Amino acid sequence: MTTRLPVIQSDVCCTTSPNPLPELPAGQGERMLAVFKALADATRLAVFRLIAAQDAPICACDIVDRFDVSQPTIAHHLKVLRTAGLVTVSRHGVWAYYAVDAAGLAIIESATQGFAGQLAAVG
Repeated sequence: MTTRLPVIQSDVCCTTSPNPLPELPAGQGERMLAVFKALADATRLAVFRLIAAQDAPICACDIVDRFDVSQPTIAHHLKVLRTAGLVTVSRHGVWAYYAVDAAGLAIIESATQGFAGQLAAVG
């Protein structure tokens, strides 16, 4: 047996319409999605936070030592973070050093500030 919800008449329910949603600049929506998808994994978020907490680029070997997963798994997570534009890599001999990409960090900041601005307008 299915239960039907009562029909709400629009003249009783809503007296205002939602605020318009501003358009994102071309490509920014896809970039934001890539960033948030990359950070949606707990290990990647932790790796990104570790890299972001450093004053200087951190060696990949130091990242691997901090986590209880294999080196190939960390390498995969670092590749996803690089592809999303969240970290940069520089090579010194056989060593790879990772740092936060300022452009990726700006995407996170602008998105969260946009959400906060929307919440402030509602409150």
